[in-house]
Amino acid sequence: MEVEISRSVLTDIAQTTLDGIEGIEVAPASLRPSEVGEALRQQGGGPRRPRALRVTRDGQNVTVDVGLNVEYGRNLVGVARQAQQAVCENVELMTGLKVRAVNVTVLGVTLPKGNA
Repeated sequence: MEVEISRSVLTDIAQTTLDGIEGIEVAPASLRPSEVGEALRQQGGGPRRPRALRVTRDGQNVTVDVGLNVEYGRNLVGVARQAQQAVCENVELMTGLKVRAVNVTVLGVTLPKGNA
């Protein structure tokens, strides 16, 4: 019996994993007005804003592309590596699929939450 894992499940695994890492957040997607409707449809049309998080799958291989905002004062390379490792481990553990790559792009720097 074969079980199909949807792209939205893979995206949710990656998003939840990244939400658990202190000092980072998945950046909002920078979309042209014509792309907003399609992005919302891909996410089920729910109240969530489109995020800079894309999961592509080729058979048993998965690639994750994510844009992050990192809290000021954090080591950019360190948190990017932590995000890559955590997403890779969780997707592989929870799905049995092979993660080919987790591509992280730091898109911005944010103030620490207590200083807003």
